[in-house]
Amino acid sequence: MSKAKLLFDLIMYVNSKRSFTAQEIADEFHVSVRTAHRYLMEISEMGVPLYTEQGRNGGYRILHNRILPPVLLDEHEALAIFFAFQSLRYYPSLPFDTDMDSASRKLYFSLPDDIKKKIDRLESVLSFWNPKRRVSSPFLKEIIEAALDHHVLIIEYRSKSNRKKREVVPIGLYANDGFWYMPAWDMEKDKVRLFRADRILSLENSKRTCELKMNLPDWLDGYTIHTPVRLYVKLTREGMRQCQSKPWFEPHIVSVDEDSGYIDTMIDYSEVEFLSSYFIQLGTEAQVIEPQEIVELIKKQASRLLDQYR
Repeated sequence: MSKAKLLFDLIMYVNSKRSFTAQEIADEFHVSVRTAHRYLMEISEMGVPLYTEQGRNGGYRILHNRILPPVLLDEHEALAIFFAFQSLRYYPSLPFDTDMDSASRKLYFSLPDDIKKKIDRLESVLSFWNPKRRVSSPFLKEIIEAALDHHVLIIEYRSKSNRKKREVVPIGLYANDGFWYMPAWDMEKDKVRLFRADRILSLENSKRTCELKMNLPDWLDGYTIHTPVRLYVKLTREGMRQCQSKPWFEPHIVSVDEDSGYIDTMIDYSEVEFLSSYFIQLGTEAQVIEPQEIVELIKKQASRLLDQYR
């Protein structure tokens, strides 16, 4: 075995361990204890974060934030990973304290010069853009860990009307439009609710467990209608264009001709308030015909708006 391959295998070995001795390394790689110490010193100089523990039961231990061994990538794989990193740079908060700029720089500087030039050209014509939000979400790591362990979280949440303590079991975490969202089982309401992660003011892990019968992909792919309501909305050409940018409307838009169309689908009654706020923003580009509850809410909002500017 070449020395380069041995060192690579040694990095893989120590990354799989929390602690080990030079004797264990010697036995694993069929070298002397002295040679094992020397190889461990070499991979430490390469950046693997080792430290020694003295005493009878001493040995080597690897730091919690371990350095992963090198991975061989072809040109297209490297480009795909680099731009995946770039797609997250508009988020002020990321889980696990990940420094995407640092990871992106390390990948960039490890690439051959011709690939760097290609990336430089691509960056001028390609971007995975999201609105750059200023609000931070400091509890992303804790939310993910609680979702993995099915732990109940005690959060203080800032809603539209007040601040309130809630006990929730997070299903997971996802990013959309520059924000992080946490679908979670609300213990008090006895149903799944959606929370904006940046509106969580404090968080405590109760360590109590509660198994849920769904995971994040199930929740994202499913839309359960408990109280069905017909949604019928007439749209102008601009109204269709606006609604096509919303993934929950796009499959339900029917074009009548070049200048008009409509939405005709079933929604859950719980969506009425949200949809009234959405359609009032479209002004005369959308006319809600059903349900009447949305029509009435839009009238009330329009009346309050007129009163404000009289």
